Amino acid sequence: MKKTIKKSWMIVSALTIGMAVFTPHQAEATTAKTTNEITVKVEQQIKGTIKSVYGDSITIKGKDGKNYYIDLQKFSDKQLEKMNLVEGQEISVEGSLVQDYSDFYTFDVYKKSLPKEITKEDLAKLEKLFNQTKKLEKEEKYDELEKVNLEMDKITKPYILASWVPVSFEEFIEEYGFSEKNIVIKEKDEKQLKDIYQQWIKLEKSGNEENAQEKFDEFQKVLQPYLDVLNPPLTFEEYISDLELDIPAEAMPKLKTLYNDAKKADKDNNDQLSEKLWGEFDEMINPYFKPLSFEDYLSDFEFEIKANDQKQLKKLYEEATALDKKGDYEKSNEKWDAIDKILNPYLEANKEILISASKVTINGKVYISKH
Repeated sequence: MKKTIKKSWMIVSALTIGMAVFTPHQAEATTAKTTNEITVKVEQQIKGTIKSVYGDSITIKGKDGKNYYIDLQKFSDKQLEKMNLVEGQEISVEGSLVQDYSDFYTFDVYKKSLPKEITKEDLAKLEKLFNQTKKLEKEEKYDELEKVNLEMDKITKPYILASWVPVSFEEFIEEYGFSEKNIVIKEKDEKQLKDIYQQWIKLEKSGNEENAQEKFDEFQKVLQPYLDVLNPPLTFEEYISDLELDIPAEAMPKLKTLYNDAKKADKDNNDQLSEKLWGEFDEMINPYFKPLSFEDYLSDFEFEIKANDQKQLKKLYEEATALDKKGDYEKSNEKWDAIDKILNPYLEANKEILISASKVTINGKVYISKH
């Protein structure tokens, strides 16, 4: 089912087991990318109430009635901890307008995650490469972007490996949560796992990535029977019961076969077959999903919609979901497009103004950004 959704920008770090390798990655930007038509003075002061908290960013309902997305990545983790940001708090923010969610991720923000031992010379190289990634992101040249990211990894990885202190085997195994479910690893398997783990660390430390991956695959193979007990795969019956679908009896055998075959393809790491089977499964099961009521659909939007528009939207929504149920997606898409046409002016009027904060006043205390 097609639906108008607001997406958010995320920056992620690629995690190797037990070791973080920090790299900038392309993530999906918002559907309302720019705020060109909104006039916000540089370092304008915004007062309002915190609507939601996302670690190093918040959304605010301003006293002026506008919605703001406030990025706080210029502040240190210690400062953010002291702010103790909570929904419903009154807050005052000073900051500058940003045109796109991706613009929040500056080199200074990226640099915060790097080891302190990195030289000025390598920092200069990284900054140049980082600026290239920002340009390639905007041009949507993702193949070239990946190559630049790899160049950055080559510079940062020796520093990361040098400063990496691996956890003990016991701590590493404890993270899986076996003890919480009283799963005991056999003495012979535990000895083998510990030996493989230590070999894996040596290979990682030496930068021998290919052999390190092979060693970790070996580790996972020994551990897999215990992981299966820890997280037993859902049976077809359990999966279906959780969905609360109204599936006719005659459709169940084929669905069950597809489900089990797809799960087997997953286990065999047969990605191509898995994708094909799950696609067939989704196509077959989709008509049995119950659409949200129009009222529930509308509740996702945080703004008031005029009565006349609501009436028209309800008619279009019910027609669109009925066509989706029949599998007539060509006609249903026309209805969803008509829904978008009505909703777009509301979304445009209520989209978030993007601010990179440099000063925050909350609970009577003032915080100035470090960058």
